[in-house]
Amino acid sequence: MVMPYSLPPLFFIMMLLVEVIAGGIDPNWYDAHATFYGDAAGGETMQGACGYGDLFKQGYGLATTALSTALFNNGLTCGACFQIMCVNDPQWCIKGATPITVTATNYCPPNYSKTVDIWCNPPQKHFDLSYKMFTSIAGEKAGIIPVKYRRVPCVKTGGVRFELKGNPYFLIVLVYNVGNAGDVSHMSIRGSKTGLLTMTHNSGQTWHINQNLVGQSLSFLVTTSDGKALEFSFVAPSNWQFGQTYESKQNF
Repeated sequence: MVMPYSLPPLFFIMMLLVEVIAGGIDPNWYDAHATFYGDAAGGETMQGACGYGDLFKQGYGLATTALSTALFNNGLTCGACFQIMCVNDPQWCIKGATPITVTATNYCPPNYSKTVDIWCNPPQKHFDLSYKMFTSIAGEKAGIIPVKYRRVPCVKTGGVRFELKGNPYFLIVLVYNVGNAGDVSHMSIRGSKTGLLTMTHNSGQTWHINQNLVGQSLSFLVTTSDGKALEFSFVAPSNWQFGQTYESKQNF
């Protein structure tokens, strides 16, 4: 790997620590490009295709990115964490800038009507960063920069959280604050009066089931993209309500 600038030894020590912690997460660096959207306050980066709401309340803040189609994986990459650094652009890369770590919270849609600036069109690997993250590694006026990126573990505080929405016959669950791999690939639900029921991927990191589970305490079996699975038992009590979020006592 060729570094764009000479960085202090501490940087390399940090990189080695990330390598050790990452375990099954891909330590390799890949080429991509990055732009930014929204303003310094991040107002335009809230909500988004992953299903997350207020990113400040949910713990993601401004350390976020939208992903191009090639990286988004129909929303299944939502929640994954990426380390990104500006490379090969001495004019705009901030010399000595520490690589940023961001969580995928949104989708950068393709625009097939354009023949230039087709950053988010397949097969481009592209990150549309929040303003704060972009300007941490490059000058604002750069517009677009070449970057290197890799997957890194998501470090979270507290347990995995489940927000329940929908109606008695169509339960939608948003799963977030997922540690380590960060992105969920499969999800099942268990009512106190049912066996384990497979949920269907809805969009982003929302999952649904056509089953009336009102009045039952709920448990969830969550599998992340690295194949690790945890069952979160009795997360929601029998009197759970739509629109409420329930936090488990464990994380990945």
